[in-house]
Amino acid sequence: MTQTVARIGIVTVSDRASRGEYADLGGPAIHAWLTRALTSPWEAVARVIPDERGQVEATLKELCDTVDCCLVVTTGGTGPAPRDVTPEATEAVIEKRLPGFGEQMRAVSLQHVPTAILSRQLAGVRGQSLIINLPGKPAAIAECLEAVFPAVPYCIDLIGGAFLTTDAAFVKAFRPKQK
Repeated sequence: MTQTVARIGIVTVSDRASRGEYADLGGPAIHAWLTRALTSPWEAVARVIPDERGQVEATLKELCDTVDCCLVVTTGGTGPAPRDVTPEATEAVIEKRLPGFGEQMRAVSLQHVPTAILSRQLAGVRGQSLIINLPGKPAAIAECLEAVFPAVPYCIDLIGGAFLTTDAAFVKAFRPKQK
């Protein structure tokens, strides 16, 4: 039996990184974390785009609807600044919001920095894709992924996406026991 290769979108939302003014650290941090976590075959589909709501929406739609990513993880654009539009763009394209993801990420982040309360990360479902907004800093990305990823493979199962397996020594995915 051949296992299909899951596609995972990694989207960095940053005006400066998209212009090449500084190196994208968020996207590579997500890629490195997923490389440690996942044991099933997967490939990254990376994008670095500016903080433009229309472009964020179009990129999320493309990765979900055309590229068939089972998971799309964004980094950046989740704060309160005027150009931070990632949650609004995500809200516009998802069909079901999953508020527990944002609640859990903020709860974990608040253990490290008091400004985590300013974060507006969210997650939701579009078709057979799960979209998760993460903060922009690599340390916060790892903290948030560790907090929510145990639920990600099962969520993707429920929406009909690719079957993801994890290295349980790094992050243990939850799946209900079969009877």
